[in-house]
Amino acid sequence: MTIDPPRPDPVINTTTRLSLMAVLAAAQEVEFGPARDASGLSDSVVSKQATALETAGYLAMRKGHVGRRPRTWLSLTPTGRRALRNHITALRRIVDLANE
Repeated sequence: MTIDPPRPDPVINTTTRLSLMAVLAAAQEVEFGPARDASGLSDSVVSKQATALETAGYLAMRKGHVGRRPRTWLSLTPTGRRALRNHITALRRIVDLANE
């Protein structure tokens, strides 16, 4: 019997993208600053990784203003939430293999 090896998502398979997606998974939408703070990443890293995740269809960005200040909100798309669940499942399978 052949068992398919676990396949982590190559788009999410960086600690920076995984950290950002994990923060966003806990809410419907997160403002850029709190997402940055919760993920422990810098502004430039969040911006770069959010753009990469948006290009992959995993993240949506919404821009607006609060008063006169521009704001950006980030949220996972349904595709992104599904990809994150599948990625975590693959990581768990890898850990299970290591524990066998």
